[in-house]
Amino acid sequence: MAATALDAVDRLALRLLEEKDGLAVLGLCGAQGSGKSTLAQALHARMGARGVASAILSIDDLYLTKAEREALAQDVHPLLRTRGVPGTHDVALGLRVLDALAAGQAACLPRFDKAVDDRLPESAWPEAGAGLRLLILEGWCVGARAQEAGALDAPVNALERDEDGDGRWRRFVNAALAGDYQALFGRIDALALLAAPGFDVVQGWRTQQEAELRAAGGGSAVMSDEEVARFIQHYERLTRHILDEMPARADLVVELDAWRGVTAVRSR
Repeated sequence: MAATALDAVDRLALRLLEEKDGLAVLGLCGAQGSGKSTLAQALHARMGARGVASAILSIDDLYLTKAEREALAQDVHPLLRTRGVPGTHDVALGLRVLDALAAGQAACLPRFDKAVDDRLPESAWPEAGAGLRLLILEGWCVGARAQEAGALDAPVNALERDEDGDGRWRRFVNAALAGDYQALFGRIDALALLAAPGFDVVQGWRTQQEAELRAAGGGSAVMSDEEVARFIQHYERLTRHILDEMPARADLVVELDAWRGVTAVRSR
């Protein structure tokens, strides 16, 4: 995937920088394991080689703390204990970071440690310097839009059927996505999508990610293959929805095969 996808996203970023003064925000969406974080790092490196000040903010780094998600699990629905879906991010924190960067100020970028399933202390957050020109906002649901209410009625997998039988969790998630998340995603100046060939390949991609975490020493929250199989069901509904509706409106779509090879690149 590397060269073709990177060149396409690079062209989009350069066009964006030409069209906009001050901070430009490039949204990069892709299912878990699609390579979006690696692509964001490669784009960041290219910008640095050109002398363009850029930074990366992953929506994963905006996850609520473990304690905050535990409170949601107690007050709203037990499935909100698990990070990932809309409603489990600190959107206000993300907006504060974007506000500071858009004003030309330096800002510390939040960081979340998936190996321990909690946000790092502010002392460990890197700083994006004043006068940033490009922010790459990447994540599995970046730029997503809510589903129609009627689409929430039928469960899409065993998790929804067995643990969200009344649909309360998925309605909460959809309402969150329709609310504050749209203010965050409204800051995106151009949106690129790494489009998986379908949700069925995502489990394999995510399993590979966890295996790499284990090989690197991992942590208490690194998942087994069986845990990954359950974990990704939290993401299935919205991932399928994104793959269905986002390609028609994204500024750039990079279509991938099951091995993350590029099969097509479409821009508008």
